[in-house]
Amino acid sequence: MIKRKEMVIGFLVGIIANTIGSLMYMLIFSKLSLSQTYEIAQEQGYLGSILALGALLNLLAFFGFLKIKRDLRARGVLVATLLTALIILFYKIFGN
Repeated sequence: MIKRKEMVIGFLVGIIANTIGSLMYMLIFSKLSLSQTYEIAQEQGYLGSILALGALLNLLAFFGFLKIKRDLRARGVLVATLLTALIILFYKIFGN
């Protein structure tokens, strides 16, 4: 039970880090609002790329958990990153 809880915490941290990373990328590098940037990225097929750049923040979470010896939480972050990769693959195959 404790192992599952630790992995869920890591997974949630990974999803939140990816979301924050994607939002930060859109806020920093786009002059448009978030909704406009999202719509344009979706129309032009760049949504997967934005998600991938947002996933870079997961590196900090992953190695941070490894550094403090929270291996199960790091594994949860890895699962969240793999889920993001599958979503990106889905966008690349079935998008536009």
